[in-house]
Amino acid sequence: MIIHRDILEALNKDISLKEKLVQAHKVINDYFPHISRIAVTIYDIKTTALNSFLYSGEESSLQEHEQTYLRDAPSLKALIEQGQPRVITNMLTQEDGKPNHPPRIGRHGYAASYTMPIFNKGTLLGFIFFNSHDPDSFEPEVLNHLDIFGHLISLMVINELASVSTLTAALKTTGKITHLRDPETGSHLDRMSRYARLISTALAKTHNLDDDFIEHIFLFSPLHDIGKIGVPDEILLKKGKLTNKELIIMRGHVTKGREIIDDLLNNFGLETIEHVDILRNITQYHHEAINGTGYPEGLCKETIPLEARIVAVADVFDALTSRRSYKEAWTNDAAFTWLKQAAGVQLDSDCVNALINNVEEIETIQQFFKEDIYGS
Repeated sequence: MIIHRDILEALNKDISLKEKLVQAHKVINDYFPHISRIAVTIYDIKTTALNSFLYSGEESSLQEHEQTYLRDAPSLKALIEQGQPRVITNMLTQEDGKPNHPPRIGRHGYAASYTMPIFNKGTLLGFIFFNSHDPDSFEPEVLNHLDIFGHLISLMVINELASVSTLTAALKTTGKITHLRDPETGSHLDRMSRYARLISTALAKTHNLDDDFIEHIFLFSPLHDIGKIGVPDEILLKKGKLTNKELIIMRGHVTKGREIIDDLLNNFGLETIEHVDILRNITQYHHEAINGTGYPEGLCKETIPLEARIVAVADVFDALTSRRSYKEAWTNDAAFTWLKQAAGVQLDSDCVNALINNVEEIETIQQFFKEDIYGS
């Protein structure tokens, strides 16, 4: 009998996707110690943005919380069109030679890079970057092995995102009637989820948030009001002021949303999705207030989960700047003024500042997802 140790046995454990990437990197380094870093970016098909997601290895040479648009990365765009990986053996000789050339996502600070696109059923999901400080280090034998590991990493990422996608699809299907009834849908969800990612990214350093956490806030934030499926039309669509009884029913959507999510997680066997508590917290606590006057539990300050505080600011800002049947859209400046007044009272001050200090990014999001005639 031959005794053999599975070099990737750590992947069988109940660990996070980031930890799995780190374990895979350790095995790769046993064979190729010059692979200094592995990084994964995720592609936003609606905006063509590439967002950093996971990494293993050195922190200092490659920025976290990195974003670029495909139009600004022509070499990656060409790589997608070809559907093939890319090898750069020496960054110094193969960049375009301009002294002020901007750093390229996924590979700046390194001498050589191997880039693999991640496809799922022909659809681009992102890229994997293998980086080395040694020029000319990606020889054919190295590449053949990295292809295997690259596809393994791709499958791990696809599995995680597919699980989230399944949950999201289930929730959207369950809430389809709500999405047709509730005026705060459509482009609102596209905008507010990206405002949430913008806020999260701005807070990353001060609140020690990694890209994995940030991406899940983006993925889960559109589901914040799923509980409105349980609110009757006469209350949900009422244009006038709600009565106290109606207000109690409306506020119950946060608890109902948490119940729906827990049921679906159980029914679809998705309890093991990473960061699923982010989803639970966003759904249940995005109407809490910093001064303790919110609902459902009257939490205050830091007792409110950060992800809920982030989504609250993103949601309110888009509500203010969106046209509704009962109001015109506010200007960004008017909305900023209101947010500043609510900071430290209803809304988290750090989250408010993180948003209003990024006007250019806000305007880019608004250009991508303009309102339609109904203000969605």
